[in-house]
Amino acid sequence: MFFRRRARMLRWLVCGRLGPVWMWKALLLFVAIAFAGQLLGVIFNKNNVQPAPHSIFLSPDAQGPSLGSCQPHTHIMFLKTHKTASSTVLNMLYRFGEERRLRFALPLGYQLGYPLPFNAHRVKGYRGPRATEFHIMGNHMRFNKLEVEKVMPADSFYFSIIRDPVALAESSFAYYKEVAPAFRKAKGLGDFAEDPGKYYDPRLRNNHYARNLLWFDFGMDHNANFSVALAQRGEARIRQTFKLILISEYFDESMILLRHALCWPLDAVVSFSLNARQQKPSGLGGLGGSWVDKAAAVAGVGVRSGHLQAKMAPNLSLTADQRERLRQWNALDWYLYKAFNRTFWKEIDRFGHAQMQQEVALLRLRREHLARACLRDGGKPVEAHRIRDKTIRPFQSGLVKILGYELQLGLDNTTRLACLRMIRPEIQYKDVLDSKQFPRAPGAQAQPGQQSQGLMVAGGGSFLRHDPSRTGEKMVGNGGGGTVEQVDRDWDGSRLMKSNHTLIRVQEKGRLR
Repeated sequence: MFFRRRARMLRWLVCGRLGPVWMWKALLLFVAIAFAGQLLGVIFNKNNVQPAPHSIFLSPDAQGPSLGSCQPHTHIMFLKTHKTASSTVLNMLYRFGEERRLRFALPLGYQLGYPLPFNAHRVKGYRGPRATEFHIMGNHMRFNKLEVEKVMPADSFYFSIIRDPVALAESSFAYYKEVAPAFRKAKGLGDFAEDPGKYYDPRLRNNHYARNLLWFDFGMDHNANFSVALAQRGEARIRQTFKLILISEYFDESMILLRHALCWPLDAVVSFSLNARQQKPSGLGGLGGSWVDKAAAVAGVGVRSGHLQAKMAPNLSLTADQRERLRQWNALDWYLYKAFNRTFWKEIDRFGHAQMQQEVALLRLRREHLARACLRDGGKPVEAHRIRDKTIRPFQSGLVKILGYELQLGLDNTTRLACLRMIRPEIQYKDVLDSKQFPRAPGAQAQPGQQSQGLMVAGGGSFLRHDPSRTGEKMVGNGGGGTVEQVDRDWDGSRLMKSNHTLIRVQEKGRLR
């Protein structure tokens, strides 16, 4: 009886107060259909929509083993020596700095006044000591500590990389055969090694590539007669400034030491060999086909001239006796190499051999992983003309072909950008960073890849931008305006102008700059 009363009351309320029953039935039916449709939609989407891609560069493996509570170094000075895998190291610095929006001490051209001793005014945007904070310096220079200290903060971490002088001489001969008169006169490297004095004249420009090139790059007199006392003073001078000297023959171990010294994540020191040469001739002692060997064969920026490309590849074959003669000829470099090689292995002793082996294995595994993810052809370097993206084709240098890489297709945007940074050639990468630090006015914005075109090269491999629209007394590469005055001449005779404390070149008619 009670329930019947309640039912009559509910019908009375619904029919009399809230509308007819048929309306409520229709509303309930509509809600049921909508709910069913939503449920079916969710099921359909789960079966057919893939999750958003996750970049491998964001995985835990990218960090590597823990480094504790240290903070990453961001003030870094790298002396980029020639023919020592230094371009691969510079790529790491470029990537690290670009990702964190750090400021680079970039050259006006492509090298910091090399082969002249470095001068602070060679840095683009330099306005005097402490006027601007620069984080990273790493382009080719002939080291000059007092001038570097005007640019870089006092807490900067200084490091460099060296190589066995025989292997360095082989690479230098291959790249600078038509540049250094001493090499140009010799039929082959063995010929030169038999009697270097027959070919070498210290007064001739670019012959610094032919003797004690490391000693020269560190800013010392490479033509000085060897003595133990002199060599010891040079060693002490380097140790006073440089906290770490890497060895290109032990590239992976060097990267682990560098990672711990700078407190960087593992991916920051994972790299692909850049500027590798194609098909090193037989007799190239000590350089095999492994990644480390290819990295050790990396070259710095060289020169190109139309008549060089048709030349035959240089003969680099050496006998055991000729190798020893090259060590004697480069006695100052050989002394440095032995001294810092001993220091290098003492560092590894302190680090721990077991830990070093473990971290090197992780580094190599990570490199293989990134190569499979990033690169076509299994990560194998390819000839420049096979690279479809012209903006990442390596600049061809000297008498040998420089290899590059092609990216995998179908990469997500985050992964593609990170992969691109790892394979971008040095010259193009410098232009990218330059355009970010010194953006042009909207009307004068260059198209992608344009900055790498129209390059002229001085005899010593010093790259300078050539603007065919500017002739006579007009400036090249100055973005600051202001009063201009002639102050000096560069090593190749071209004039330098000073504007807002920045040295710039001017083109003179008929001169190859």
